[in-house]
Amino acid sequence: MKILLVEDDKTIAMGLDYSLKQEEYETVVCYNVEEAKKVIKEQLNELDLCLFDLSLPDGSGYELCELVKKDCDKPVIFLTALDDEVNVVMGLDMGADDYITKPFRVRELLSRIKSVLRRYHKQTTTQVKNIIEIQTIRINTLEGKVYKNGEEVLLTALEYRLLLIFANHIGQVLTRTQLLDRIWDVAGDFVNDNTLTVYIKRLREKLEDDPQNPSLIKTMRGMGYKVGD
Repeated sequence: MKILLVEDDKTIAMGLDYSLKQEEYETVVCYNVEEAKKVIKEQLNELDLCLFDLSLPDGSGYELCELVKKDCDKPVIFLTALDDEVNVVMGLDMGADDYITKPFRVRELLSRIKSVLRRYHKQTTTQVKNIIEIQTIRINTLEGKVYKNGEEVLLTALEYRLLLIFANHIGQVLTRTQLLDRIWDVAGDFVNDNTLTVYIKRLREKLEDDPQNPSLIKTMRGMGYKVGD
């Protein structure tokens, strides 16, 4: 497993580099945006995960995350000293898979890394078979059909698309902005914030055992929604 670590504090970078290598990860360490861009351009396909500090001397981790997600959907975790909601949500809007606030314990970071990598591996393995399973829901992407406890559930085109967006990001918090952008891009229909609320409500009514206390499509207060652990 190869990890790109971008951190301008050399003391922190050296400590993380040592800890990652102890866990048998291969690491590429950069101290600024310019160095990281070169690595992303030349080695992106070889990378398994990226760790980006948000505040860098010549830019920010946001810029690097956007670059990675644009060219190849590799997992990204932000390292940030800014734990306010605005910065967290902005990072998730950029497509980040997780974030961890400084100061943090190395064991916690390693746990987050393993969790994100497991999610990506699970998604890749499952989707090769054209079947995505979440709790009692099974999605056959080849047939475009959805089943709950073995019984087919009829969804509209937009409901199905919204469910696929969640299914392709299991365990990841998706903001309302991310959901709106992705539905608009594919469906070509006008979907505003209120309409999104309606579609999520309809999906819950069709897929949840108890729509009033959803366990499938969870609301992450102040951040967005998440499907899966």
